[in-house]
Amino acid sequence: MKLKVDRHANTPIAQQLEEAISTWIKQNKPGNGSRLPSIRYLAATHHVSRNAAIEAYERLIAAGLVRSKPGAGFFVADSPPSEHQTVSSPLQEVTNGLWGLFSADETALPLGCGWLPSHWRESDDLTYAIRQVARMNRADIFEYSTPQGPTALRHLIQERLRLLAISTNHQQIVTTSGSSHSLDLLVRLLLEPGDVVFVESPGYYNLFGLLHLQRVRVIGVPRLADGPDLERLEELLAEHRPTLFYTNSVFQNPTGGTLTPTIAHRLLQLAEQYDFKLIEDDIYADFQHTPSARLAALDGLSRVIYLGSFSKSLSSSLRVGYIAAPSSMVQRIVDIKMLTSISSSRFAEQVITTMLQNGSYRKLTERLSARLSNHMSLALAMLKHANWDVYTEPTGGMFVWAKPPAAITSERLSELADDWKVTLSPGHLFFADHQPTPWRRLNVAYMQDPRAKGFIDSMTYQSTSTTKLGSNNAGVNS
Repeated sequence: MKLKVDRHANTPIAQQLEEAISTWIKQNKPGNGSRLPSIRYLAATHHVSRNAAIEAYERLIAAGLVRSKPGAGFFVADSPPSEHQTVSSPLQEVTNGLWGLFSADETALPLGCGWLPSHWRESDDLTYAIRQVARMNRADIFEYSTPQGPTALRHLIQERLRLLAISTNHQQIVTTSGSSHSLDLLVRLLLEPGDVVFVESPGYYNLFGLLHLQRVRVIGVPRLADGPDLERLEELLAEHRPTLFYTNSVFQNPTGGTLTPTIAHRLLQLAEQYDFKLIEDDIYADFQHTPSARLAALDGLSRVIYLGSFSKSLSSSLRVGYIAAPSSMVQRIVDIKMLTSISSSRFAEQVITTMLQNGSYRKLTERLSARLSNHMSLALAMLKHANWDVYTEPTGGMFVWAKPPAAITSERLSELADDWKVTLSPGHLFFADHQPTPWRRLNVAYMQDPRAKGFIDSMTYQSTSTTKLGSNNAGVNS
């Protein structure tokens, strides 16, 4: 496959690659499932950055022309959509391929990822809890858990919610295998093909794929620093009747913004007026020093369904999350959980229970939130010095939503990322319609790494040099 790429054109390199591969597929009509070049080969043979190749393939996957198989590569989709036909996308075509793409080079720094570095993880208390569970009861290692989740753990979660002013009881809580599992259960329960769901834009990309799998219509509501854009939300409500609205209340992914009480109150009023439910995803709650307004606290779990998780703070491998829901929904959630997974991991649930009971989890998250707050301050100062635009300045959490200096094109950004062995998450993935954007999610936990510093500092030099060149040319022309 030989593609035409013009490095001097105004069209971004990633878009050129996307269009060229799309044209090649349509003109050559390769067999369904035909293998396409790897990211490394595509970048090397066409002298483009690896990040540009990644973005091109992600765009093709989103369009349904290409599918990815983690560890195997990229292939022509079985049923590429025509210009006049909308095809219901199978699993491989709505997943964005991030896992397969980003694990391709394990030596690169995952600056745009959504998890903490391994060296940040504290293993001593976790190891102790694991040993305790293994010694105390063999059933916790080998047997199923109860479908709703252990009573002791649900009581402990109830107490944690009380500290957030969320009034509930343990009977309204269902444990899950992490927040993604929670979302899957709720999508299966509450939505039918053709339903409308409002999501934040930019927002959680994995949810978009999950909703598309359910053949749900997804509409983005702009996310501002203090919550959803209420003016735009009311305009959209005049046109559509959503079944659900999904929001990250604290340290939103990817902007890092936190919902304010004023926005929360108005959002609940609109939910009542237009009769839709709210899913409040609060998986970053443990990164916050002082609790702020939660929709579930203001609403009393009437229209709001609340999600929490221990995976972000403790271990990505130890998958334990939970749903706090109106009493009328709990049995139906448990029924779906039993049908799809029988139960969550009893062993993981008992490890979490042990750490909550002995106080080690609370102490761990206190240290972690302080460390993240410090790294957030350092990251914001670094970005300011390098002339990046920051969407909002979070007080903590993992994410900053930032835009490089105007002088840095998307191609140059990709080249610099390759030079410094840094992997970025393409910004368009965070929009339900995959609209092009110069904004990027940066994970502050990785930004003190020398590669991240070099990457950001190189942009300071690049943008300054371009500005000086422009000034000199202006002087000559005048």
